[in-house]
Amino acid sequence: MKQFLFPSLLTLLLLISAAAHADIGKQQAVSIAQGVYPGRVLAVKLVPGNNAPVYRVKTLSAGGDVHIIVIDANSGNVISKQ
Repeated sequence: MKQFLFPSLLTLLLLISAAAHADIGKQQAVSIAQGVYPGRVLAVKLVPGNNAPVYRVKTLSAGGDVHIIVIDANSGNVISKQ
């Protein structure tokens, strides 16, 4: 039981820690992402990154293309876009 509980608890603590240190909010991340790839937002997640937490924003363009934009949660800089 402890073997299964520890990884889940550790993941939860990492996510809470990432959320506590994000300087930009979810709505700001969405605005930044839509500036890169306009469209309907399908999902927004705050996840731990290599050096800082990042937002992963998934958008759907009018043409039907799905894009994933990764945004640094501290600076608001776009890290990657697909």
